[in-house]
Amino acid sequence: MPGLGITYGRGGATSNLQDLQNSDCILIEGSNMAEAHPVGFRHPMIAKRKGAKLIHVDPRFTRTSALCDIYAPIRPGTDIAFLGGLINYVIQNERYFKDYVVHYTNAATLVSEEFEDAGADGLFSGWDAEKQQYDPRSWRYEGTPIDYASVGGSQARLVGEGTGGHSDPDGDGPRPNDPTLEHERSVFQILKRHFAKYTPEMVEKVCGTPREAFLAVAETVCENSTPEKTTSLCYAVGWTQHSKGVQIIRTAAILQLLLGNMGRPGGGIMALRGHATIQGSTDIATLYNILPGYLPMPDVNMDNDTWRDYVEGQTAKTGWWNNFPKYITSIFKAWYGEAFDPSRGDEVFDHFPRLSGDHSYYPTIMAMKDRDVKGSFVFGQNFAVGGPHAKLARDALRGLEWLVVLDAFEVETATAWKMDGVKPEECATEVFFIPTALVAEKDGTFTQTQRMVQWHDKSVEPPGEAKSDAWFVFHLGRRLKALYEDSTDPRDKLIQAVTWDYPTQGEDEEPDIESILKEINGYTVADGKPVSGFAQLKDDGSTACGGWIYAGVYADGVNQARRRKPWTEQDTAAREWGWAWPADRRILYNRASADPDGKPWSERKKLVWWDEEQGKWVGNDVPDFNATKRPDYEPAPDATGDAAIPGDGPFIVNGDGLGWLFAPVGLKDGPLPIHYEPVESPVPNILYDKVQYTPTARLFDRPDNPYNKPQDPKYPYVVTTYRLTEHHTSGAMSRWIPWLSELQPELFCEISPVLAAEKGVSNTDWVTVSTSRGKIHCKALVSDRIPVYDFDGKKIHTIGLPYHWGPNGLIQGDVVNDLMPVSLEANVAIHEAKAFTANLEAGRV
Repeated sequence: MPGLGITYGRGGATSNLQDLQNSDCILIEGSNMAEAHPVGFRHPMIAKRKGAKLIHVDPRFTRTSALCDIYAPIRPGTDIAFLGGLINYVIQNERYFKDYVVHYTNAATLVSEEFEDAGADGLFSGWDAEKQQYDPRSWRYEGTPIDYASVGGSQARLVGEGTGGHSDPDGDGPRPNDPTLEHERSVFQILKRHFAKYTPEMVEKVCGTPREAFLAVAETVCENSTPEKTTSLCYAVGWTQHSKGVQIIRTAAILQLLLGNMGRPGGGIMALRGHATIQGSTDIATLYNILPGYLPMPDVNMDNDTWRDYVEGQTAKTGWWNNFPKYITSIFKAWYGEAFDPSRGDEVFDHFPRLSGDHSYYPTIMAMKDRDVKGSFVFGQNFAVGGPHAKLARDALRGLEWLVVLDAFEVETATAWKMDGVKPEECATEVFFIPTALVAEKDGTFTQTQRMVQWHDKSVEPPGEAKSDAWFVFHLGRRLKALYEDSTDPRDKLIQAVTWDYPTQGEDEEPDIESILKEINGYTVADGKPVSGFAQLKDDGSTACGGWIYAGVYADGVNQARRRKPWTEQDTAAREWGWAWPADRRILYNRASADPDGKPWSERKKLVWWDEEQGKWVGNDVPDFNATKRPDYEPAPDATGDAAIPGDGPFIVNGDGLGWLFAPVGLKDGPLPIHYEPVESPVPNILYDKVQYTPTARLFDRPDNPYNKPQDPKYPYVVTTYRLTEHHTSGAMSRWIPWLSELQPELFCEISPVLAAEKGVSNTDWVTVSTSRGKIHCKALVSDRIPVYDFDGKKIHTIGLPYHWGPNGLIQGDVVNDLMPVSLEANVAIHEAKAFTANLEAGRV
């Protein structure tokens, strides 16, 4: 999530769901919250009862829209134009929170004379047409070199949550800036010029949003973003799953900084995760290029030959990433125990894996298809249905020598060998299907949408031979250690060294999950006592910690994630329910809830403040700041780490303590957001007419992954995919449940009455939806919830498709994701599922 990470320092949701009750306005965009996050949506409804205004911006009129005060339709894939219009409205009408902006953002900072904003060609300075990538050196601040360490060491592979940034002043002088915000090269003036073309008229033309609806949104958001009031933004995969998804979120993050809504009660940005522990899966850490806690993987293309090179290269001079040596040393100590001594780090590090290229999900699927991958383990994922261009993924599975699938049901990923008309005897893939326990059948934690870790206890034993996935991994690890115990091959040293001594329970020797949580929390090596937080971690090997951001979840030897004090017995912060990273802070960047002198901006919206008598920050949350750092603290010129952050720098992970309106480093697709059309679009990009879609989009130009050309008359309609409350993503946990299947028994596509009339289709008729990748058959749901957009006199129709069906289970349907291209965002390689083109015909063609 570098959209949030580059702007604020961390990529997680900045607040918590119950804090939405404190909002005066809630803008929901990129999410159908009422249906996709129905439990969380209770909090906006409580806020509405208390007088808050609710706004929904979405391509479809949904149950969320029906419960909001304002609904603004938007053409899929145009969110940057809409949000950019809000930014322009805020600046042009001087509705920004000036004191907040001047002191807490980089608005006053001067940018190098070499920087050139995007012109008609839609490209910033530094674009290399031959390499098809940016060189960001011209984006730097005036008189300032670029320091990549603070953004995880490499702009070339930036992903994940913990990505802040820093651009160090050259020498001892202060960074050139203009607090009046009038200098033409100040970030504020660059921002003002950049978004000037995003007028209400342009928003209406590009997004299809009626001017009146846009202005109602803009004025409502501004009215409720003042020292006395706050607005919150909520989004989900409707923003992320685009070829410029990171920049969509960046635009929202910029808007919230201008309005002064960050770090304050009822403000912030709520990144709604799509499953109970999606946040946890990236925290502790399933992405190929980060280690737990968003620590960067070593890379063969960097100076990572030795332990010392790696540690020094990833350590920032200022800001929180100055602590990188403590966190990485502690994780190696947790994993390799006595075998790892940081003073002789190369003994282990020499054998540690390095990144050698892009090994993310989609390139790996392509490599499977090309027979460059021999085998695969698949845990809790059904990418034969749930991923883009799912037919290509199934073809890829059939290219493996062996496949291990762990799931509670026989999902399509486990049966690709007999799908798509393939003769099983001609598929050489050996498949091992391992039945696994469901959530209620095992102990463990969820880390949910607000960074909160919550413990759940096993309710029942899993049926038959089913075991937890932790059981499988633990015992596989045991067998591997036994297999390589006597090996003299250097490549096996890590397997021999890895600590694998978790206690077990019962006849089946189920690993004790709480012991894993203790290791993740961290402990002092000498006595095994849990650390109380990441401030206790050391870089000398005296502490071990499996995930520094979770340090404190087992403080005092107590499972803090198990806390369950009812909400009726505490205030809305609910500090005694579960545990949130980092350090149990419920609202991130909360130093910004007070003015530069440490006083609350208003009594109504106070959260933390400086108590002169006690000499520390106090309030209703754990201060996201050095608790004893005075508001008037000024760092020495040679200060490092947190000591280099001034007393009025709320964004402590960023090396300057500021929120970044302009990103001088850290993103592959530019320092500011730009509206581009989706890779597949039926209309031209009228904002930047010389570039259709983002030039940094990652495309796979190969015969088995064709793209619909922009404005191709064969594919005139826009498809957007969405979730249903009754089904779980690819259907892997719902299509086998009778009562859920009965509630949503059949695949359908949602179309407008206008399109239905043009195609001669009635409600519940069969239709065929096709792209250059494939086609599906489904029933038509004719609904006036789907707006028809006017683009220069041309009708632009949207087709809404839920993506939960497949050929297995109690109910079957065609695979919607067979239609989708593999077109990826530059920074995090997410696919573009929310806007691509297709054709629709009546009947089963």
